[in-house]
Amino acid sequence: MGGSDEACPCRTPVADRRHVAAGAIRPAVAAEQPVNTLRELSQALRECARIHVPPSGSEITVIFSLKRDGSLLGKPRITYTKLEGDRADQQEFVGDTLSALGHCFPLNITDGLGGAIAGRPLSIRFIARPAPSAT
Repeated sequence: MGGSDEACPCRTPVADRRHVAAGAIRPAVAAEQPVNTLRELSQALRECARIHVPPSGSEITVIFSLKRDGSLLGKPRITYTKLEGDRADQQEFVGDTLSALGHCFPLNITDGLGGAIAGRPLSIRFIARPAPSAT
């Protein structure tokens, strides 16, 4: 599970049933300002939960719930996978995905947002897209 020393500017989850593409794990650091909206939540999670060089074409969707304080409620569940590459690449992609999410919690969210999303299922979708070619 590769990593980077760059710090994530926030800790936060994704809006209900919205999907986020991701790509290198970066450890999370508490946000200076708590996240207050689902849009901010989605952006912060997109910046935080990044995976290291997944096999191109692979996809994973993870469902999770949060407590009012921004910590995980239970364990995240993988609800969809489309895995490319050999078995080792597939296992690394799944492990990196769950690890990347783990680095984002607890999330720095406002009391209002915490009350609105507490216990509700949220999802994030990791999609490994090929790197753009330099022309």
